[in-house]
Amino acid sequence: MLVVAEVRRSPADERWCENVTVEFRNDGGTAVRSGTVVFGTHIIGVLGTDWATIDSTRKLPSPIAAGAARTTAYRVCVDSWRVPLGMRVETRDVRAEHP
Repeated sequence: MLVVAEVRRSPADERWCENVTVEFRNDGGTAVRSGTVVFGTHIIGVLGTDWATIDSTRKLPSPIAAGAARTTAYRVCVDSWRVPLGMRVETRDVRAEHP
């Protein structure tokens, strides 16, 4: 059972990107050998309105041994045209999927 234990966000140098650090914890009895991380990045307007959520995926940092934890940093971006001046992104949803 793979758990997303902690997510830390920090701004990137472009408004349509964010640096996201994720801690994965394998609470299961066998190693996780493959899978993906799904990021739900929200497009936030000037007044705080959530305009859209864009999903993107990356590979899991595998293998993750049973009982172990691993922390990995990702740069998560959406298309620049989706984030006009004055708007920003927030990667609020992170989940791990594995077979």
